Amino acid sequence: MGGAGPSAIAHAPDRNALPLPASFGLVMDPATSTADGGAVLMGGAPFRLLRLSPRARTVVDRWNQGAPVGEGRAAQRLARRLVSGGTFLPRPPPIEPATGDVTVVIPVRDRTAQLERLLTALAGLPCVVVDDASRDARRCREVALGAGARFVGLPVNQGPATARNEGLALVTTPLVAFVDSDCLPSADWLDPLRRAFDDPLVAAVAPRIVPAGGPPTTWLGAYESVQSSLDRGPTAGLVRPQSPIPYVPSAALVLRRSVAIGPALFDPRLRGGEDVDLVWRLAEAGWDVRYLPESTVLHQGPASVPSFLSRRAFYGTSAAPLARRHGAVMAPLHASAWTAAVWALLAARRPGWAGAVLATSVLILARRLQGLVGHPLPMAARIAAGGTAKSTLPALSGLARAWSPALVLAFWSRRARRPAAMALLVPAVAAWGRDSGGLDPVRFATAHVADDLAYGAGVWAGCWRERTVRPLVPRISWRARVWSSPTLRAALGPRATTPRGD
Repeated sequence: MGGAGPSAIAHAPDRNALPLPASFGLVMDPATSTADGGAVLMGGAPFRLLRLSPRARTVVDRWNQGAPVGEGRAAQRLARRLVSGGTFLPRPPPIEPATGDVTVVIPVRDRTAQLERLLTALAGLPCVVVDDASRDARRCREVALGAGARFVGLPVNQGPATARNEGLALVTTPLVAFVDSDCLPSADWLDPLRRAFDDPLVAAVAPRIVPAGGPPTTWLGAYESVQSSLDRGPTAGLVRPQSPIPYVPSAALVLRRSVAIGPALFDPRLRGGEDVDLVWRLAEAGWDVRYLPESTVLHQGPASVPSFLSRRAFYGTSAAPLARRHGAVMAPLHASAWTAAVWALLAARRPGWAGAVLATSVLILARRLQGLVGHPLPMAARIAAGGTAKSTLPALSGLARAWSPALVLAFWSRRARRPAAMALLVPAVAAWGRDSGGLDPVRFATAHVADDLAYGAGVWAGCWRERTVRPLVPRISWRARVWSSPTLRAALGPRATTPRGD
């Protein structure tokens, strides 16, 4: 990895020393599947196979029926493993609304009217407003003090990371909520987020950020309603690199105050991507970060096409500095060598060879699964073949997004024109098929391609400034960890049958 940025995060306690509280419930993550009649769990982040002993399976069945974790130490440790591994979701018990445990930090610049609206919505909560050198800083100060908030004025613009750090320095409550001035929390947004912190291993929790303004009235608003880069979707989950929810934005984020042990929780060198960097550093330090869409915060998105495209390009510029700090995590594509070979052969119009490579990978995995599952060949096909098929479109989308400037240049070549057009249009059409936002396919595809081009232009600009190509280089793994026999032995425990192979 490259430089990890400022060291301002406490290391998480040992997971084994922090079993999940007895009062919590568990529910299986929607992405987790079972095999062998429920004896094998497949899922998590990263993907793992877990074989449950008969006793553990009885406990898990009881949890699936709504029972709490319970007082048994072994059950609590099993619950911790399943929850922190991402195969199950925790369900904390209801709690009485707390008071005095959260301080809201609001970074702001030139959004006085929106700040006033936000402070009205946050009435009753202690707030710290940090003005990042607004043009009308005096008016910003009046609004903040008029609402009973503390006010910090920065003499020169230093970016949201520094503004949040300055506000954090004044927080003494156990929790701190970072909320941007162009956001508007729903009435009960804090309650489900607070409950998540009953798990002592949770460092941060994020709500769902949805576009404000009711039903969209423009085609841009309709597109943003289903393709917002801040909206992480309707499904709760663990936030972790290379997981279904790889990051959450800091436009609205609640953090355990004790996690921050230095003055630079957010990296002040980052003008964009500071939230992604924070979440990944929390994960590296051993903490859990959770996303809870039952809590919602409204966000005022770009009002015009130029502002929309410039914002997307700005997001793209953060890829290179993040790659410097977190290495290959920022690669536009992550795939095993087997999967990449299948894709390459299909692209070269060699379906027979592609099928042979895929069949070989299935047979190798089936051999390693012998003794671990009752029917290794169907299981291997389910993992290898199913994974290759499901990952094809996301892989194409990631590559097309990062390499979109080159795809546009490829239109000058008659030979490359059609493949380049397909690379840009296929992800757009697939996204339209999932949720069109009420747009016809032409306008949706136009917006999607423009979105990709703006982001890609930002990525290339950032790569030029940082003198790195890491965000453009696919990451090919020559041995997927889920296929590794030592990993499988560790996952299944010391009493598991040792699989064949290395």
